[in-house]
Amino acid sequence: MNTVNIVKISYRSLGRNKLRSFLTMLGIIIGVAAVIAMLAIGEGASNAVKEQIAGLGTNMLIVFPFASTQGGVHYQAGTTSRLKEGDVTAIREQCPAVEYVTPITRVVTQIIAGSENWRTNVFGAYPNYEKIRNWPVSSGSYFTEQDERDAAKVCLIGQTVAQNLFGAGSVPIGETIQIRNLPFKIIGVLSPKGQNANGDDQDDIVIAPFSTVQRKLEGSIYAGAIFASAISSAAVPVAGQEITQLLRDRHKLRPWDPNDFTVRTQTEIASTADATTKTMTLLLASIAGISLIVGGIGIMNIMLVSVTERTREIGIRMAVGARGGDVLTQFLIEALTLSFAGGLIGIVIGVLTSEFVSNLQKWPIIISPESIGLAFTFAAIIGIFFGWYPARKAANLNPIDALRYE
Repeated sequence: MNTVNIVKISYRSLGRNKLRSFLTMLGIIIGVAAVIAMLAIGEGASNAVKEQIAGLGTNMLIVFPFASTQGGVHYQAGTTSRLKEGDVTAIREQCPAVEYVTPITRVVTQIIAGSENWRTNVFGAYPNYEKIRNWPVSSGSYFTEQDERDAAKVCLIGQTVAQNLFGAGSVPIGETIQIRNLPFKIIGVLSPKGQNANGDDQDDIVIAPFSTVQRKLEGSIYAGAIFASAISSAAVPVAGQEITQLLRDRHKLRPWDPNDFTVRTQTEIASTADATTKTMTLLLASIAGISLIVGGIGIMNIMLVSVTERTREIGIRMAVGARGGDVLTQFLIEALTLSFAGGLIGIVIGVLTSEFVSNLQKWPIIISPESIGLAFTFAAIIGIFFGWYPARKAANLNPIDALRYE
């Protein structure tokens, strides 16, 4: 019996039980669709996180004051460890791998413009904050070094603040806002950044000279954090080591004392976030893969039922010259056909589901050829694996016993 005839007989057998064939494919369809959708959403989320972290700034490092422990009592971050403007000056002068550095202070307060008001974050920073965060203005300009020295009451506002105080599409350069009863002149509007990796709105911000916020709004001599950028991506680890050693020396820590600060690099933040999203993607894909296995078990069950129902037919074919290999091939083709058809339908449904979720939830998705190939290959393997045993059982039937079967 030639291969063409075997294929025709296989398709004819499946066509006689269309509903049963479709229900058999359903597990494969759901499994493939789920795998593609989960991988697309997971890859999209991972890519979005990477873009958001890249948006933090260029080769960025962040120094936080660290919570310390004394006598078994844990203190809040920054309560016993303090970062000062002198630390910033020392980093700028003594760390060759650091290109830009600025102290950061923040107050959360209500700001007023005319009859409108809005509660937001007011950050104090040096003018080089623009370069560290890679955050240019969409209109206007940044404050200058002279503004920093004079503690000038000037500021830049984010897109969210501009929209809520002055309306969408406004360009409020030259307008005045009240921050804790002090008038600040708006000299620039920041370009949009969107949400960060934690889901916080980065555009909900006001930036003013560090000296202004520190002296006139916060009333503190300390910095809440230090932002720095290395001279290159390759220099980030070196810059982190230089800052760590310098601050240990300045804070007079002994060799056995733990750091009273934390240096976080953009690479560490990206690695942590990427590992989290990959874990979630793997978990979701594993759950979806279980559907494929269940679908394969369904194929095996139906094929076993089919072998039992067609035992007499198999006996007749063997009696007229069909070999065991022909019967094996026929049932394997039937199993593979169910898997391939289910895989193709599953791919279409998976792509459509991914697009639907993306449009509904505004989530980014990435449907890669690799994920489609992986899902389709897995479906084929499932078909061969779970179709082999029923096919082998049919091929090993004794023709005499098969002809006697009722």
